[in-house]
Amino acid sequence: MNDTVSPSRYQLAEIGALLAEPARAAMLLALIDGTARPAGELARAAGVGAATASSHLKRLLDGGLLAVHVQGRHRYYRLAGEEVSALLEAMALPRTPSVLPEPARGDRALRLARTCYRHLAGRLGVSLCDALLMQGHLQTESEGLRLQPAGVEALVNAGLPIAAATPLLALTGRGCLDWTERRLHVGGPLGVSLTDALLEAGWLRRRTGTRALQPSDDGLRRLIALGVRIDAG
Repeated sequence: MNDTVSPSRYQLAEIGALLAEPARAAMLLALIDGTARPAGELARAAGVGAATASSHLKRLLDGGLLAVHVQGRHRYYRLAGEEVSALLEAMALPRTPSVLPEPARGDRALRLARTCYRHLAGRLGVSLCDALLMQGHLQTESEGLRLQPAGVEALVNAGLPIAAATPLLALTGRGCLDWTERRLHVGGPLGVSLTDALLEAGWLRRRTGTRALQPSDDGLRRLIALGVRIDAG
């Protein structure tokens, strides 16, 4: 998945075969938030035994979809890169472009706000991206999306600590197609650091056991002050 050349039909077929197994798909989805997890945790997420999980993890490693971090006797698995997360999100897009399916009750929190490989996705993610672009605070440049000095000033005026906002100027982001909203949210290093800053400031909170994010009441007020449109859906 890290090759800069376009994949061949054989590579695409191999990726398809890797994703076609429900247990492997479950493991990948458990890692889509950018975390690293041990094999036992991934086995439980996939509903398989240790030996079967080990076989699946080896195939995903060999196929370039996973990477592993060895720490002493422990091995922690993560997605091989943000491009793998983007692939998984893109494959979840509904095939009927004119109709967005009504989310199930348990999915509404994910539709509102969630992590997509550690950056903010969902309605809040795309609305924040829209607001920053519309006001010229975020601009598209040759290397990707760049937060402008006026954007940092707007974030600070809305209440984000200047120590968290200033480093964002040095980072590049990219437009990431949101699988529930079919619009772009901010991905890449800029998206990750922006989301970290929002979490550290308390505008967003993590939900236990899920990649859904909960905006705080104060965070919603501050996002609205930035021009983010919060609809009733």
